[in-house]
Amino acid sequence: MTKIIIKILKKAFLHFLFWMVVWFFFISFFSVGSTNENFIFWFSAILSSISIVSSYVFVYHLIPGFLIAKKEKLFILYTFYASVFIVCAVLMTVVFGFVFFYNLEYQKMPGLTKNSGVILVCVFLIIALASGFKILKNNYKSLDEKKTLENKILQTRLQLKEQELKFLKMQIHPDFLFNTLNTLYGFALKKSDKAPEMILKLSNLLDYILYQVDKPKVLLQDEIIHIEDYISLEKLRFQESLQVVFNKGLDNNQFEIAPMLLLPFVENAFKHGNQIDGAHKVNISVKIDKNELNFTVENSAIKKEHSKNGIGLENIKKRLEMLYKNQYFLKISAEEKLFKVHLKISIKNEK
Repeated sequence: MTKIIIKILKKAFLHFLFWMVVWFFFISFFSVGSTNENFIFWFSAILSSISIVSSYVFVYHLIPGFLIAKKEKLFILYTFYASVFIVCAVLMTVVFGFVFFYNLEYQKMPGLTKNSGVILVCVFLIIALASGFKILKNNYKSLDEKKTLENKILQTRLQLKEQELKFLKMQIHPDFLFNTLNTLYGFALKKSDKAPEMILKLSNLLDYILYQVDKPKVLLQDEIIHIEDYISLEKLRFQESLQVVFNKGLDNNQFEIAPMLLLPFVENAFKHGNQIDGAHKVNISVKIDKNELNFTVENSAIKKEHSKNGIGLENIKKRLEMLYKNQYFLKISAEEKLFKVHLKISIKNEK
């Protein structure tokens, strides 16, 4: 409440100051060639009153009610009416001075005070200044509101993007966990001595999913470590039938990527791969050339007529588009006995 009162008082003071300046302008301008201070005082006061009333009519009624509201025809009509009023008021002011201060002796009146054209120009100039300030203020307010609205829209889009990314990650996790737990379940049924090792590696993977995946970026080395844990789990499941080659060329130890970006491709190679000639082959390659990541996954697979990539790969494509738009290249190809994924990510100014 106090702030509102202070704001009103500040605005009132500025208005009062402006009209005092206008009044002194009229006094200084029309006193040229006149020694009748009493006449100049009242003449300037009346002209100031005409300017005040007319300016406020334009500023608070005609401009916001018709011009800004896009009612141009009505604005022109009411501007004409207001102009007629101003002309009549100015002429009556001249007559007022002619009758009451100079006793109908027209020749004794100062030249500027009996020149209606000059008087009208001065009054209309004051009204134009006040109206122009109102229009500029309204335009500035509109631009500010537009900028605020754009910021809100941008913020909403960013929030939606974050929610969509979280949703896509949630879709990836169930597939991954189901496959890994299914492997562990098979060893538990066999009461294998390798089950504890699998549980430890699965624990590491769960830690990565629960506590690292919400980070915007992780070191590529961390992603590779968990890929190796996953490969170890799959080796325990497939035994001798699995042949995995994992080539790594990491010249940049500080290279970062989005978490869980490469692991689903590796998972897909095991999940949808097939044994050919008694072996399930998976070749993985990760290389960094300056600020460019080259990632390739190949697995033995039987080509199907109506094969689907599955929800995992589709979600990875969406994540890549959201996180690395115009910075990545992804090619997925299915040959007669080979399924291949090639991903290339270029990151500018990577430290």
